[in-house]
Amino acid sequence: MTGMDAFAPKEIAHLVETRGVAKANAAAVPLFVLGVLAGAFIGLGAVLSTTIATGSSLGYGPTRWLAGIGFSLGLILVVVAGAELFTGNNLIVMSLVSGHVTVGRLLRNWAIVYAGNLVGALSIVAMVWAGQWWKQADGAVGGTALATAAVKTSLPFGVIFVRGILANALVCLAVWLAAGGRSVLDKIVAIIFPISAFVAAGFEHSVANMYFIPLGMAIKDQPGLAEASGVTRAQLASLDLGGFLMNLAAATLGNIVGGAFLVGFVYWFVYLRQEP
Repeated sequence: MTGMDAFAPKEIAHLVETRGVAKANAAAVPLFVLGVLAGAFIGLGAVLSTTIATGSSLGYGPTRWLAGIGFSLGLILVVVAGAELFTGNNLIVMSLVSGHVTVGRLLRNWAIVYAGNLVGALSIVAMVWAGQWWKQADGAVGGTALATAAVKTSLPFGVIFVRGILANALVCLAVWLAAGGRSVLDKIVAIIFPISAFVAAGFEHSVANMYFIPLGMAIKDQPGLAEASGVTRAQLASLDLGGFLMNLAAATLGNIVGGAFLVGFVYWFVYLRQEP
């Protein structure tokens, strides 16, 4: 039934490898535009996730998991609608170690897509700010957003790095599973569980943080939000440009390790290593 129901793991490995070559050789302008779309899609998933988490009385675990299901919207849009996400593109390493892509082409793709993801995420921050979305529920939505951002920037570098490894291992597994599906419904179901798991567990995703932290920086001085968020003075003090860049650096490095090595390289070693 494997051939009828879904692609087998070795078939997925060949699909991902082939797509990696196409991604690495894509023209710069379309690649950047698709990167902008992916950053915006992840931002929209984060908007939904924050809204779901606000005011919930279900308890920590169920609330986090439901927020994670909402966040899955971002990767569903990336995979089904079509966009270029830096963290998912860490799987291009499979094409690199197979000898089909050069290091230069790999880094070119990552750099263009990363820049596009940042622009897209910040565009959602700007529109959320202009639309005063954070004022909903008498500012409770903004309190949730502020708490999310402040907690992220107050974490030590090493903690963010390790959480980044775990986050992108799950994200790339979601991309891997979605590649194995033959229908849109297959892909959506495959994405939801790994993505909701990383959100519920509080792991660190660099592109998501391109939205979460700048939004927190934009609203942290709004009256009453600090009190509504429940964050400490020390956590709030860490929510600045330095805290953002530190978090982004640690999460990005961790994401590369988790996606490129723990998923991409491992599956290449298992399924493609002995092929010419």
